[in-house]
Amino acid sequence: MPQLAAARLAARVGRMTASRRAVAAAVARQRGHFTAEALAAALPNVGRATVYRTLKILTEAGVLCRVLMDDGSLHYRLSGPGHHHHLVCVGCGAIQDFADSVVERVVSQLARAGSFTVEGHWLEVYGRCAGCSTAPSAAR
Repeated sequence: MPQLAAARLAARVGRMTASRRAVAAAVARQRGHFTAEALAAALPNVGRATVYRTLKILTEAGVLCRVLMDDGSLHYRLSGPGHHHHLVCVGCGAIQDFADSVVERVVSQLARAGSFTVEGHWLEVYGRCAGCSTAPSAAR
């Protein structure tokens, strides 16, 4: 992953500065989802603006995907292949990718019905994973 992130980043921005390399390396080390703020805190020698700009570029390049958590916070995670959506557990914060042709057909139908050109969409489904659904604290 570090080479992929660096290669895609270099293709988008041209010159790879030490700061951009540091952000790409830190992203590659992530094992789950993370916030831009946490990444910036872990890179005290890199400017916050550089962290945010680099995350934006990596997202546009398909290296990262954004996940809107149920509390409204924006997280990032390494992206799976192709266009996908997310199942987000409100209990433990686990995120699972899913791709569904039904969702894509609905988006296409909505666009046709509204004479609308879709440039993108983003879908998060919130609920409880199997572990949180069966946990005693999940009982209501």
